[in-house]
Amino acid sequence: MLKSSLGIRKAVASAAAVAMTSFGGAAFAENVSGQPLQYNLAEPVTEIARQIYDLHTLMLVICLVIFVAVFGVMFYSIYAHRKSKGAKSASFHESVKVEIAWTVVPFLIVIGMALPATKTVVAMKDTSNADLTIKATGYQWKWGYEYLAGEGEGIAFLSTLTTPRDQIDDHKGQAVARGENYLMEVDNHVVVPVNKKVRVVTTANDVIHAWMIPAFGVKQDAIPGFVRDTWFKAEKEGIYRGQCAELCGKDHAYMPIVVEVMSEENYSKWVQAKLDEMKSKQDDPTKEWTKEDLVARGEQVFNANCAACHQANGEGIPGAFPALVAAPSVVGPQAGQIAILLNGKGAGMPAWKQLSDVEIASVITYTRNAWANAGTGTDPVVQPSAVTAAR
Repeated sequence: MLKSSLGIRKAVASAAAVAMTSFGGAAFAENVSGQPLQYNLAEPVTEIARQIYDLHTLMLVICLVIFVAVFGVMFYSIYAHRKSKGAKSASFHESVKVEIAWTVVPFLIVIGMALPATKTVVAMKDTSNADLTIKATGYQWKWGYEYLAGEGEGIAFLSTLTTPRDQIDDHKGQAVARGENYLMEVDNHVVVPVNKKVRVVTTANDVIHAWMIPAFGVKQDAIPGFVRDTWFKAEKEGIYRGQCAELCGKDHAYMPIVVEVMSEENYSKWVQAKLDEMKSKQDDPTKEWTKEDLVARGEQVFNANCAACHQANGEGIPGAFPALVAAPSVVGPQAGQIAILLNGKGAGMPAWKQLSDVEIASVITYTRNAWANAGTGTDPVVQPSAVTAAR
């Protein structure tokens, strides 16, 4: 169990383990597959998470004491004053002392629980003096990250689930072996330095999402049109996983969060490598691309960002996401489709300004030349310069 300045934790943890055992398992037992079954909160690696853990333990202790006291008195009264012993019920209408007691005692209990909880809540909202600021934007269904301030400023990327689709569709787990981090693995980790205060600014591009890492004690809603913030200061290196904690649509379960905490030295190396990688991948928007190159690049962009809604065959999801096959915006003049990608369209189609001009031009060119759209519309090739002008 966890070490803490509160001496009560070990005793309660031991009692909890005994209680769990009495109900058929230990607090951290294993299932038939040898995987750990965790009945408690995630092991905290931040001060706020530890405070939440201690508050959770304190509340359980208080509830347990109240439960034992109330039911103990009740069962004792039933047993000691049963009819077979000749007990007769008292006859009275009111008792000022009893009414005062059952008003004052719960009030004191609530105050005793509220004071430490309030202190923690206030600390959770104090995002001042951060060493690093990261913006997390929720999309259906992935996360976008921008390093706004501190070491790493300028880094930006999308973080997408990497669990293969065949593993997800194999619901019984018979055809494809699932990885250790099934549905909790992404292509790009959020990387932060250890023992540094990290402010996370959250927002969303379409519907309400929530950025949550249990080990950090962090859960903050990401709301379209609003900016919210939270913070954490990880005290232990490692990889920590979380999920979107707000029901945000059909692929809500497929937008995990992975944060990698590194030493300061390794973090500096990662920052430099990431900046070099971004620079090397930077495309020249003034370059004239061939149709074949744009289509090949556009297919990659489409599969990474658009296929979840519009489907790989472009048929969309009836009633939810429109088809791109024979769609007027796709087979018509390019200006309309460029405007949709840059500015969005209604609640179902977010803006994709975070994509580069080359990426937008290539994905538009791909949709105009894929499926049954090939050879049917106007402007089959869209150059990045047209996106630059529209932006």
